[in-house]
This record gives sequence, structure tokens and C-alpha cells, in this order.
Amino acid sequence: MESSPLVSSASSDSLSSNSDIIKVGTRKSQLACIQTQLAIDALKRVCNKQFEMVYKDTQGDKQQTSPLFKIPSKNLFTKELEDCLNNKEIDFIVHSLKDLPTTLPDNMVIAAIMKRACPYDAVVMHSSNADKNLASLPEGSVVGTSSLRRIAQLKRKYPHLKFESIRGNLNTRFRKLDNDDKYAAIILASAGLQRMNWGDRISHILKEDECLYAVSQGAIAMQCRIDDEKIKELLSPIHDTETVLQCVAERAFLKTLEGGCSVPIGTSSSIQDRNLSITGAIFSLDGQECVMETCQKLLPCDSEPPSKKVTLAGSIHYAHIIPGHISPCLLEAAMDLGVELANKLLDKDNGREILANAKQIVEQQRTVDND
Repeated sequence: MESSPLVSSASSDSLSSNSDIIKVGTRKSQLACIQTQLAIDALKRVCNKQFEMVYKDTQGDKQQTSPLFKIPSKNLFTKELEDCLNNKEIDFIVHSLKDLPTTLPDNMVIAAIMKRACPYDAVVMHSSNADKNLASLPEGSVVGTSSLRRIAQLKRKYPHLKFESIRGNLNTRFRKLDNDDKYAAIILASAGLQRMNWGDRISHILKEDECLYAVSQGAIAMQCRIDDEKIKELLSPIHDTETVLQCVAERAFLKTLEGGCSVPIGTSSSIQDRNLSITGAIFSLDGQECVMETCQKLLPCDSEPPSKKVTLAGSIHYAHIIPGHISPCLLEAAMDLGVELANKLLDKDNGREILANAKQIVEQQRTVDND
């Protein structure tokens, strides 16, 4: 099912030029369009505006052969859309937040994050293995995933399996699974499968004891220009407090480690009775080495002022996420917790060495591939 724009045509003016139509940037994939429509639908419930989708192919969409970690760019799925945003061709972008780098252009921020869907990874079995799970697959069975994070963790738990890269949008990956007979199973984000109405293909959800998830996985975010007060105000009502605090902590954790999709780093977080808890881990590429820690903090009352402000072009932000209607002291506490977790891992045992070795090996593989 392809999602279509709510408005078929519009003038070239953006909202900042008094246009009544708000232009929303999105990648062209079916999942990206569905997620963008979800954001538009949420906004239409709280405002009386018209929206138009503007579609762009990104480098990550065009480069479908190499595993993501072998592509040196850190903004594989965002640059072309950010160029449009910078040029005022669009008013904001809808992203899977896990695809958005932890460092953004100086003139852009994350203005809203919707309530998070299931953040876990899911196993999708080939039809011939419908009665099996990862543990019961035959020795040497091939599992498809391009994520170093998933590979490192699943190698630790299921050393009898082989893991090979599989690229493409969800439709493409399902065709490869169903038609090629190469893969015994593939690993995908549960949230994307549910949004595509393919939840019935999920064989098993990988919980924290099997596979920590990617930073911000399952969250949909809106990115806009830092000086666009109208758009920031428009997006604020769909800024989900609990999701925002978890994602601030997770993104601060990843940013402190200077990680990304090229390093096996996993996390999980939760909020219960004002207690924010975050677990994080760094893995070696082969999964043999791992450092893991959990940190938690009692969140302050909303009325407490933040002890410090992180500013960018005059706008307060935390891990590039602005508070909107949420008390800044809560975002500050979440950011501090993510930084604390990262530093604990770097100081623990050989955490710094595991991280440095993983980065070095990936860089060497990139160099060999580019020769």
C-alpha cells in the first residue's frame, strides 16, 4: 500500500512564507510514507492545517549493496532531506529517529517525538522454518541482518548460526527471504513490521536478554529549522514526554561514545514511578567481548529549574531535542543519565578498548572495500 500526499499540489512557498500548506519531507519507501502519514494524522487531530508530502531518495536508499557499516557517511538517510529543509523547500522532516545521527546541522533540531512503538527487534522465519526458533535452527543456518549490533549479540547467544548482510526496504527483504531460499530467517525492527501491518510474520520478539535494541528504535521524530518558531509550536502537542526522556538519555549515551551503526552498541530504557533506567552495552564485532551497565535516576519535579542549559543558536536543546511543552529539567536529567552510562562503560574493564577495536576494524574493512 503506497501512502499518498493529503494535498496533490501546492505553491513553492513554505509555511514561513505565509503558505497555508505545510510541506513535510520524507523518504520514498513505503514504511517512510506510512510513518509520515502517522505524524500528519496526529497533527491533524490537534490543528486545522493542510499538509503535503515531499519525497526524496537518500544515499542510503540508493546504495543497496554494501552493509551500512561499510558506508562512511553518518547521514545516509537524512542529508538530501536536510538540504531541502535548509533551503526552505520543506517545513519539517519525519524520520525514524534511530536513523538520525546524534549530531545534527547547527541550524536544525528535533522538535517532536511521537509516542514510541515497540522498540525491540523481531525474528521473521522462512516458511520452511515456521516451527523453529533461532536456537533450534540447524547448524550453519544463515540469518539475514546488516546490523553489527544484532550480529554481535546474536553470535554470543547462537554461535551455531551464520549472519549475512541483507539490504533493501522491507518489501525487498521479504522477497529475498521468501524467494531466494538463502536465509533461514531475517531480523527486523518490530515497529516497522507492525506499521506495515506485517505483524503476523513475526516469529519471535527479541527482548533485552537476547538483543538490546538500537538507540531510539521505534520512535518517529520531526526535525525542523531551529529558528522556525511556528513549526516548533505546531509540533509541540505530539511531543510525548516519556518517549522524549528515554530518547534523550539514549542519544546522549550514544553521542558520548561517538558511536553509530558502525559500532555494536545496544541499549534499553524505561520509566517507572519517576525512575528513569537505562541499560547500555558495547560489544566486540564477533560478540565475544562485552561490557554492560545499567544506570537509573529519580526524575526531578517539573517545577525544578535546569542547572545548566545546552544552547544552539539561542535555542535550548538536549541531545538536539528541544523541550517543547516538557520541563527542561526533565530533559537535562535524562541527558546527564545517558552521559553517565557512557562514561561508566568507557571506564569499566576494557570498555574503551573494545570500542576502539571495533571502530578500527570497521575502518579497515571500509578501506579495503574502497581500494
